Amino acid sequence: MPRRKSKAEKGNPEKQLRRDPYEVLGVNRNSTDQEIKSAYRRLALRYHPDKNSNDAKAAEIFKEVTFSYSILSNPDNRQKYDASGFEAVESESQGLELDLSSLGTVNTVFAALFSKLGVPIKTTVSATILEEALNGLVTVQPLSLEQPVCRKVEKQSAHFYSVVITESDSEAGIVCRVYSRDKSSKFKLLYFDEESNGGLSLALQEESSKMRKFTSAGMFFLGFPVYRMDHSQKKIAAKDPDATFFKKLDGFQPCEITELKAGTHYFGVYGDNFFKSVSYTIEVLSAASFSEEKDGLRSVEKQILAKRVELSKFETEYGEVLAQFTEMTNKYTNAMQAIDELLKQRNDIHASYTVSPKLRHSRTRNNKSSTSFKENEESCSVSTTDKKKRWYNINLKAEKRKPC
Repeated sequence: MPRRKSKAEKGNPEKQLRRDPYEVLGVNRNSTDQEIKSAYRRLALRYHPDKNSNDAKAAEIFKEVTFSYSILSNPDNRQKYDASGFEAVESESQGLELDLSSLGTVNTVFAALFSKLGVPIKTTVSATILEEALNGLVTVQPLSLEQPVCRKVEKQSAHFYSVVITESDSEAGIVCRVYSRDKSSKFKLLYFDEESNGGLSLALQEESSKMRKFTSAGMFFLGFPVYRMDHSQKKIAAKDPDATFFKKLDGFQPCEITELKAGTHYFGVYGDNFFKSVSYTIEVLSAASFSEEKDGLRSVEKQILAKRVELSKFETEYGEVLAQFTEMTNKYTNAMQAIDELLKQRNDIHASYTVSPKLRHSRTRNNKSSTSFKENEESCSVSTTDKKKRWYNINLKAEKRKPC
């Protein structure tokens, strides 16, 4: 069924040329997240600027593929697009992931400056590195459990590691973590699936985050569902605090892989800084020594899931009560205005009893009540003065009394 065009698309010729994201990625509307991700990776590698230098058409297709994936990879945006098209998605500022290796020096400088100013720039792993890994052309270094390794990775480069997991380690769970004592460092922790040809395909990636004294990233494979907070789904206007509150846990999503089976597994560290290399430490640990933390994590995440369900119900109740409150507030305001108007009319009527008809007539005729009132006062004052003058100016002639 063809999608209806939004008003914005009808009015803008450029938006009319946009293809359906499902069509761009070559998937159908019932495709799973994994199918969409696989289609994106295949097309991104095919049309990436690194492989198609000076090919403007390939660059446009790459941008179209990336934009389409930014819509369909986000469940909330995908649902909005299915319901209302591009207009609903573009109401929120959508940022594209940038491959820094495809930027020129000048563009990289500008990107770094924007990042320094606090403008979030989401980056992706270089297509060249992903292609080399997929073709088995990367060097993989063995990494033993409980044995940390310290190295330095250059910008837009990656180090690859292989870890052998035993049955007991698999049952206990695995923790892989990378950290750097340089708070300005920026990197990604990667996990790869091994392909039949011996190549590696990217399955998971975790962005580094800044702590108090260092920067770190971690992955947990504990044998039970573990959740992560996807901040890309929290694109709600700050001026709407209610929506921000009720959508706070929408990004709390389960990790795609919950456990690592016995065998060899592959991790990577990608240098994601703009200009400088990253000194880091990587280690893979058995979660057997984290039994207390595992129980605490399971308990806390269970409570968070329960709160998410409560929030969904509470949002409906809150909306109903808010609507009633708004109705009552409007009713209160209207009643107050009506009462004030009635009291004003009553006061006007009372005033009519305390003002003489002549003054009332004069006031309605020329709106000079205050002047008339003053003139009336002055006339009264003059009249009183005249009376006093006539009284005191009477010449009284006293008769002379005869002496006794």
